[in-house]
Amino acid sequence: MILDTEKLQKEVIQNKVRHGFNTTDVKFELLLLYGEVNELFQAWLKDDSENIGEELADVAIFLLGISEMLGKDLGEEITKKMKINKDRVYVNGKKLRS
Repeated sequence: MILDTEKLQKEVIQNKVRHGFNTTDVKFELLLLYGEVNELFQAWLKDDSENIGEELADVAIFLLGISEMLGKDLGEEITKKMKINKDRVYVNGKKLRS
């Protein structure tokens, strides 16, 4: 399945507006994202496969929302970064050059 991240970002913000959630304070959203990553980590530690997918989705939803708040197309940014990473040279997990 291919996702339209631009469309998803807008849907995330619309959902936040409908529910009266924050749509302007990026610092607060980053803090909430940290909490979602922790929930994912806890589910992984417990080998709770039922919740791992939901927590992965929560992390992605927060990233999509933050991206929209910052005016960045997350899909485009991921694609650009993957191209950079593809050409990087690593030795023992350490970057030698970009």
